[in-house]
Amino acid sequence: MKLKFAIRYGTQWGESLYVIVTYRSLDGTEKSSRLAMTTTDGWQWELETSALESRQHPIDSFVYYYQVEDAEGTVLRKEWTMVPRCYHFDSSKNYVLADQWRDIPLQNHLYSNAYRTTAGLPLDDEVKTLRVPLYRKTLLFRVSAPQLSKGQSLAVIGDHPALGCWNTARYLKMAYAGGYDWLLSVDADAIPFPLAYKYVVVDDHTHGLLAWEEGDNRVIDETFLMGLASAPYEEVPMSQAQIRDGAVLVVYGETLRLKEQTWRAAGVAVPLFSLRSTHSYGVGDFGDLRRMVSWAAATGMKLIQLLPVNDTSLSHTWSDSNPYRIISAFALHPQYMDLEALGSLRKKSRMTMYYRQRQELNALPYSDYEAVERVKGAYIREIYDEKGKATIESKEFKRWLEENREWLEPYALWLNRRSAHDDDTLFVYYVQYHLHLQLKTAADEARSKGIFIKGDLPIGVNHESVETSLHPEFFNLDCQMGAPPDAFSQNGQTWCFPTYRWDQKVLTTWFRRRLRWMAQYFDAVRIDHVLGFFRIWEIPEDAVFGQMGHFSPALPMTVGEIEYFGLPFRKDLFTRPFINDQVLDRLFGMHAPYVREHFLASRPYGMYDLKSAYDTQKKVRAYFEGKVDENSLWIRDGLYRLVSGVLFLEDPRQPEMYHPRIGAYHEPVFDALTAEEKDAYMRLYNNYYYQRHHDFWASMAIRRLQGIIGETRMLCCAEDLGMLPDGVGHVLDQLRMLSLEIQSMPKQNSFEFAHLGANPYRSVAAIATHDMSPLRLWWEESPERTQRYYVTMLQKQGRAPEHLPAHLAEEIIARHLYCPSMLCVLSLQDWLAMDGELRSKNPREERVNIPGDTHHRWMYRMHLTIEELLEASKYNNKVQTMITRSKR
Repeated sequence: MKLKFAIRYGTQWGESLYVIVTYRSLDGTEKSSRLAMTTTDGWQWELETSALESRQHPIDSFVYYYQVEDAEGTVLRKEWTMVPRCYHFDSSKNYVLADQWRDIPLQNHLYSNAYRTTAGLPLDDEVKTLRVPLYRKTLLFRVSAPQLSKGQSLAVIGDHPALGCWNTARYLKMAYAGGYDWLLSVDADAIPFPLAYKYVVVDDHTHGLLAWEEGDNRVIDETFLMGLASAPYEEVPMSQAQIRDGAVLVVYGETLRLKEQTWRAAGVAVPLFSLRSTHSYGVGDFGDLRRMVSWAAATGMKLIQLLPVNDTSLSHTWSDSNPYRIISAFALHPQYMDLEALGSLRKKSRMTMYYRQRQELNALPYSDYEAVERVKGAYIREIYDEKGKATIESKEFKRWLEENREWLEPYALWLNRRSAHDDDTLFVYYVQYHLHLQLKTAADEARSKGIFIKGDLPIGVNHESVETSLHPEFFNLDCQMGAPPDAFSQNGQTWCFPTYRWDQKVLTTWFRRRLRWMAQYFDAVRIDHVLGFFRIWEIPEDAVFGQMGHFSPALPMTVGEIEYFGLPFRKDLFTRPFINDQVLDRLFGMHAPYVREHFLASRPYGMYDLKSAYDTQKKVRAYFEGKVDENSLWIRDGLYRLVSGVLFLEDPRQPEMYHPRIGAYHEPVFDALTAEEKDAYMRLYNNYYYQRHHDFWASMAIRRLQGIIGETRMLCCAEDLGMLPDGVGHVLDQLRMLSLEIQSMPKQNSFEFAHLGANPYRSVAAIATHDMSPLRLWWEESPERTQRYYVTMLQKQGRAPEHLPAHLAEEIIARHLYCPSMLCVLSLQDWLAMDGELRSKNPREERVNIPGDTHHRWMYRMHLTIEELLEASKYNNKVQTMITRSKR
């Protein structure tokens, strides 16, 4: 059998096109080949290859895709492969595959499990290899039609009698192959070219024609056929041309040209630990998630968005309450265990004690992380001692263990090394198994009700974690991730996560494994800090704040480039902290003599150096640990400022290459420059931060993200807030990822507030994130800003009320529901803000996180129970009406 590939694709100099063909045998074995295509003009690419059958492994089918490589063999682009091109293997036929390059389709969201869940479609709709009839001369039509509704099928109709002569009653119905793909084989023995045809939608019950696809007729004509490798037709005039004997001409039609119904959905964002029910033990759990699904169904919502649910148990203190400080990319957090689902203890006295502790924990207005861990940990240990053996000996547990051994064994080993118990491996397996069952049960129950759960993929992992222990080669352990100074944090943020070494290609495979693991439970995923896939803010491990960071990857400047902008480079002045008496008097005032004596060493020309014991921010912090008097804090913060008082940072991996320190024009060393030098510095600074990297970062992000999310069926939503380089919007659009749109954080720098009507369809509309103040608290924080919002966005007259009334909250929510965004996901606090009786009395207690505060306790818990929320029928009906009217 011969395979003849032909595709029109414009390449640049040095790029080549390859076909990756995989032959699948009846016994399940697979054999792949990477085959180079040829071209004469850089546009029309062709390849002819023979498939040799093996008697030992008879070939059943073949699947293929195209990819672009550079001269070094680096894959630059790869086709969208979520729905594979696969065909039955027939050794007596020669396949001629007339293709078009497949980018991620515009309707990519319709292929996602999020859409399929809300539409009531099965999630396991994999593409099958159909055995369609093949003739002496065969024309094989293939097209993707995600726009079809239940009870609809696809058919072909054309200008030849074999295709019905445009008679709407004589269409040829296609066969469904799965994954929205449809196939039809036609006996082309008497079909001449050119041939015009179209796809039509038909009703399965009435068999009537419902719709024609839009646009011009599809045509197989001379232009089409001349582009094929080894033309599959007899060399006669075009009016008499037919397919050669034994040829199967595959006409891949990409996506059906028919407008789909606009899909929009509304949902609630709430951390799992914030849920409260009468059944939980002081923290939300997977049982509460099932109860929250019931409330979402009662209000017409289609999704529940969670923060990460991975294990963070490192120090067993409040610092572990941050759900982004994960110690495992795969293990679930034991605090989310539904204890009731585990069963009751034999001794009633023990159960009575735990019921009392549950009441005490649930009576708290917040989630007490440390107390919850003690109580739930003790209960899980006791129930394991009583019933664990039955679980561990079950067939289901053994099968799950085998399927998850790759991440589970290192996780258990790592925990045991840090624990007083050396024989806890089976206990760790037991805990993770039941957490898996409980989350899977909640996810499946949500799916059965047409509701999908949106998970969160943290950008980093804890510096001390299973991942850094198991794969140290993935990380730069001498650096940490963070964020540059911004409106949320004047000093920037340090996250205590090591940065990634993207030169390790297996890192992409690791990320894909994470997404496959998440897809068990979630049908959509929030890509945390998606800007980190463009570039991360990399901070030295010895820094406390983010000012000493730089973007990575980046294009640091050489000395020659710096001087090209007109700034004579003086390494000693520009890269060492600039400290003189004037600086000391300004920063420390009356403490300046004390600072000179204890922390500094003199050097020539009235300058000073920090002593080696205090020359990093972490050394300064260690010295002042426990000193909380005003004078100590004043001196400590001044020393922090001295450490960061430089104009340039030398790249840690490329000597003699430099990054302008962010915000350095606020430092005293900048004032020491001449007017000409200041002007030169600002020119190179603006070039570095706002021009130099945009194309570089965009190409980097395309390769990374495409390699990571290319095969997932989860709906991918980017958290793209912050210091956005040009090109982010283009990359997200090319990958069909949803952006995040916050009205109070517009992406156009010249605006204070965004117009909701301008939100792109492929986006998530939200009032706030977990890092921001909820709506009512935001309203009260800045009366001047609120007044401007009241007049310009809400178009009201007069003075804005001091506290947000329920009716205005309802109007703001309604405006978000009616905006064009595909998803509208509002925090539970904001949903409740529109009901004066249900909402919390104190909006200050509703904040989840304060960015930049490394000691913040993640403790917010809803003030009423889910049971009370379910009983609020008047409120629930209002929410349902609003969602229905907004067509979500």
